[in-house]
Amino acid sequence: MEVWKESKDLAKEVYYKTKNLPDTEKYGISSQLRRAAISIPSNIAEGSSRLSGKSKGHFYEIAYSSLMELYNQLIISDELNMLDFSEDMKTRVYKISNLLNKLHKTTQNS
Repeated sequence: MEVWKESKDLAKEVYYKTKNLPDTEKYGISSQLRRAAISIPSNIAEGSSRLSGKSKGHFYEIAYSSLMELYNQLIISDELNMLDFSEDMKTRVYKISNLLNKLHKTTQNS
């Protein structure tokens, strides 16, 4: 699945970028960013293994919610000059958002 691959790559990028955050943020924004980022591909993977469209859709909704949580945290981290929320990252978030929306729509008809 393209959306899983894109979200997995985004999670890896978040992990790389948070390596350089101050130690004081180990249990703060760094942890929050990582948990939200890893939740996206994890829920896509779990959803894809479900048999019913309703069940698949539920996990895709959770993945989308985690993406929006991550997006918010990236904006805040950028505004605090803790992490660079680059245009490339923003483009990746938008792409994943669109792919998840399309994927969720397919579950509504099954």
